[in-house]
Amino acid sequence: MLFADVIGQNEIKAQLTDMVQHNRLSHALLFLAKEGTGGLPLSLAFAQYIVCEKVQRSLTGNDISSDLFGSAPALFDEEPGRQQPIEILSDACGICSACTKAAALVHPDIHYSYPVLPKKSGDKPTSTDYIIAWREFIKQLPYGNLYDWLQSINAENRQGNITAEECNDIIRKLSLKTFESKYKVLIMWMPEMLGKEGNKLLKLIEEPPPNTLFILVAENESLILPTILSRCQLVKIPALDNRSIAGQLVAKAGIDEEQARQLAAISDGNYREALQQLNHAGEDWLQLIREWLNAILKNGPIALVKWIDETSKMGREKQKQFLRYFNHLVEMAVRIRILGEESEWAQSLPFTEKDFILRINKMADISQQEAIVEELDKASYYIERNANAKILFHALSLKLFHVLRDKATVKPW
Repeated sequence: MLFADVIGQNEIKAQLTDMVQHNRLSHALLFLAKEGTGGLPLSLAFAQYIVCEKVQRSLTGNDISSDLFGSAPALFDEEPGRQQPIEILSDACGICSACTKAAALVHPDIHYSYPVLPKKSGDKPTSTDYIIAWREFIKQLPYGNLYDWLQSINAENRQGNITAEECNDIIRKLSLKTFESKYKVLIMWMPEMLGKEGNKLLKLIEEPPPNTLFILVAENESLILPTILSRCQLVKIPALDNRSIAGQLVAKAGIDEEQARQLAAISDGNYREALQQLNHAGEDWLQLIREWLNAILKNGPIALVKWIDETSKMGREKQKQFLRYFNHLVEMAVRIRILGEESEWAQSLPFTEKDFILRINKMADISQQEAIVEELDKASYYIERNANAKILFHALSLKLFHVLRDKATVKPW
């Protein structure tokens, strides 16, 4: 993948290429990027930039194929006498052998790590076991999230992890010599799923083999082991601007500029969310929320128990998606309070969502909405940790009842 294929993020692209060209690149980078902002595509493009033969010639003045392990200037460590690049390149060439292989995710010196799950009881899976599915996922959904990936490998309601076996496999791979490039690159997507197994990688990250680059791509910094965080150079990737999202929708989805602009305005800098809106993925969630609130405030416990029974069967990842969507609506309700119903942003909202958001504002004030967001966030957190879905949604329903009916915030769980 080229930088040119990554939506927007021109400042980050310039920052990354500048690190390479001026020899200021750390051996371990953490790309902190919210869903749909391009953390994974940027990491893929950067890895291709690192191994591109034309880029390496521009840095060394030599043919990279003749100096894989020679005396060419190092990429990572500062060398006072280093020569300036012959030609400053802002992107990989896309046509050399290294670029062709990197684009197809088959370059032998670029390794990938991501959450996986056992195919059968007793399995100890590694990322390599799912590499064919991974390549197809990147081809189809480069801006997809963890839920999209797990659904693509038929996870259903199971949650993926980066296992101890995967960490051992990483150590083994990175201890080998490079095959074609001067550099080895490991892209780890969703290091939040490492857990305590990540401690196996601490020494490797702190003292990696020569010319080895770690790129960790995360969404939530607080869920990463502090010992890993302290060993990485942080690269914060901002939300996409509306113009970049709209331009991509016009180019790739074939919609008109006005519709693209409207979708971009309500996507909160999240290209995946814009695609979801385009595909009307939120309509079912919206109806589900209506049924839930009616059961809590109007229809009584029988309706609520029925709703909880049905929702608990959806699977954990779907439950998290549902809670995120509800959270998204409440956050938009706060925004519309501030910007006003007649603002350009508010006018761009779909009618059904805008009507629901206005109803939320009539039902709850800002302090109540803040309490709802907090409770939804906590519920999503507990679902990730395998909380019993029925008990969780019963408890969450009671919390929301007291927030909305009593017009008061609630104490933490």
